[in-house]
Amino acid sequence: MKKLTIALLSLMLALTMQAQTLPVYLDESKPLEQRIDDALARMTLDEKIAVIHAQSKFSSPGVKRLGFPDLWTDDGPHGVRPDVLWDEWEQAGQTNDSCVAFPALTCLAATWNPSLARLYGESLAEEALYRNKSVMLGPGVNIYRTPLGGRNFEYMGEDPWLASRMVVPYIQGLQSKGVAACVKHYALNNDEEYRHQVNVIVSDRALHEIYLPAFRAAVQEAGAWSIMGAYNLYKNQHNCHNDIMLNKILKKDWGFDGVVVSDWGGCHNTDEAIRNGLDLEFGSWTDGLTMGKTNAYDAYYLAAAYKERILQGKYSTKELDEKVRRVLRLFFRTTMNRQKPHGFLCSESHYDAALKIAQEGIVLLKNDLMKKEKAPLLPINLQKTQRILVVGENAIKMMTVGGGSSSLKVQHEILPLDGIRQYLSANHPQVSVDYARGYVGDTIQSYNGVTVGRSLYETRSQAELTVEAVEKARQADVVIFIGGLNKSDHQDCEGHDRLSYGLPYAQNDVIEAILKVNPRLVYVNISGNGAELPWIQRVPAVVQAWFIGSEAGKAIASVLMGDVNPSGKLPFTWYSSLQQCGAHALKAYPGQWRADHQIIDEEYKEDIFVGYRWTDRLKKEKPLFPFGHGLSYTTFKIGKVTADKQIMSQNDKLILRVNVTNTGRLAGAETVQCYIADKECSVERPVKELKAFQKVWLQPGETREVQLTIDRRSLSFYDSAQGQWVAEPGQFEALIGTSAGNIISSCTFMLK
Repeated sequence: MKKLTIALLSLMLALTMQAQTLPVYLDESKPLEQRIDDALARMTLDEKIAVIHAQSKFSSPGVKRLGFPDLWTDDGPHGVRPDVLWDEWEQAGQTNDSCVAFPALTCLAATWNPSLARLYGESLAEEALYRNKSVMLGPGVNIYRTPLGGRNFEYMGEDPWLASRMVVPYIQGLQSKGVAACVKHYALNNDEEYRHQVNVIVSDRALHEIYLPAFRAAVQEAGAWSIMGAYNLYKNQHNCHNDIMLNKILKKDWGFDGVVVSDWGGCHNTDEAIRNGLDLEFGSWTDGLTMGKTNAYDAYYLAAAYKERILQGKYSTKELDEKVRRVLRLFFRTTMNRQKPHGFLCSESHYDAALKIAQEGIVLLKNDLMKKEKAPLLPINLQKTQRILVVGENAIKMMTVGGGSSSLKVQHEILPLDGIRQYLSANHPQVSVDYARGYVGDTIQSYNGVTVGRSLYETRSQAELTVEAVEKARQADVVIFIGGLNKSDHQDCEGHDRLSYGLPYAQNDVIEAILKVNPRLVYVNISGNGAELPWIQRVPAVVQAWFIGSEAGKAIASVLMGDVNPSGKLPFTWYSSLQQCGAHALKAYPGQWRADHQIIDEEYKEDIFVGYRWTDRLKKEKPLFPFGHGLSYTTFKIGKVTADKQIMSQNDKLILRVNVTNTGRLAGAETVQCYIADKECSVERPVKELKAFQKVWLQPGETREVQLTIDRRSLSFYDSAQGQWVAEPGQFEALIGTSAGNIISSCTFMLK
């Protein structure tokens, strides 16, 4: 026993001695900034240069001599992208890089449920950890300025407040697991066509009120560890090395302490990259990357060219050390974080999360009463239905494949047709389901090495497909047309904007033909954007189903058949035509080429009046569906709103209270939305602006009180002359409703 005691004491002494000699940067008990200082002091010039640029398509080197592992990034934001070869975009051919595809961020925003954003981030982080990814390239929070934007499906809608409330918990969930969010694309990245050449001209007020709030919330509230610069230019500088955007606003004004990552190929100039805030360079299109040059990564703008400038005395190491300090901070938060949990892939909990988000994000846009039944068409009455016909290519097309960098390799994707058939087979086997393709949109069988599963090859003509759909529709009790957009070029796809606002292919013609023989038609729109729907008055039920990932078919079936009561709300204004959108009405999109045809100047002439702010201002033709719109299978009553005070001081908060009652027969959820109107102001302000919301779940007959908080920031506008937010004293009105087009109750108050 005495010998054992002596041995234990010796071991404890040895461990104590080891702890005393442990380098500071490895001692987790030391403050983070002290560890960063120590590691930075130990690094050579070559090591410092190495960690600020890529070493492969998706990784940058650590510091092997000091024990820092490589940093691996991967595309998101809807799932962990499959691995590619070291130097090429081709698939690596691995068998363990399938994933769960979560719904696109438009769907997440449509839930109006911040707790689901937290769940989304946590689930995605767990998949990333399993794959050894330390930085997920997402979420995206660029504003939905025009419905032609090819990448709108990756973002969170048109309203800065909604996007801010949804992005914060997403980032917090992701980073709680030790995986960094890389919020993108900072900023004004609202075009995909010629995205490297668009120079945005925008007022300071619109920049700060509309296009920056979600990024600011990501930095100051969520504490994002990295941000990705955008391809486009602002004030004639690319946003990956833009002095105003990065140095002034992001780092100085907002206090961002993380890493600015270039978008892949977004860096264009060594000197600007050194001076203007870029910290970590990826994907530059330097000579050799496509020709197999062995030192291609040394040819990056922040690689050999930067080192040479330091050795020549053009720069000191001041700027370099600042960049490295930020990269080391990211290392300690991710790769060097020994407390982060283990990840797991394709778990039941991840599929459950994907399904729940999809179900809550699906929006019931329209559900008219049918004359004969004196009841709405949805949910489908399966007791009185024998034959269902599903029409449309989108019922059999994988939507997790394609669309650019968000393309995924999923373990499975339940297609809409399969989800409907599986549901009915399990629950109502007496109901038969037939299928007609209806139209041909996309016959591509693979994207970036991932096959689409079910063959889309088609030899029949459009006339033959239309005849088939019409003849089968004659015999059906209900027709479910599953159409919309897809992730092909010039639809919802990175790199290209849409060419028109109408539905592509022959969808409108097929729908019109079906309506002539069967008016009992449910239209399910798969997209990340709105579209022109010329037949809308004659179609009784319309559902917006987004790109909703692995559990798409199951989610759609559960809503159509009534197992799930829809509660999604639109995160953007659904225009009847493009002329209802300010950017198009003012011919401010897509901008004008300069004389040298190198740069497009695009002036945001609509200024702060984006989305419902524009349609409210016109007070003319109403949009097809207003921002925040979404129906339910039950009904709700919103009571009279009251405020806890009539006079509010500048540093005070106003509490609004309103009762919500479920007056229908089914349990369901309603989202109470609060818009603020400034009734007397020295500058023109929108008619109203969203400043608070809460989603509430109610049983039939149940009433609950909803409380909404308004503070000074909720009443402020950005004063360009002063360069700050201002809340002018005077009268304000709080407007309570269930969409921007359905205001039910209001109250006024004064700001001192």
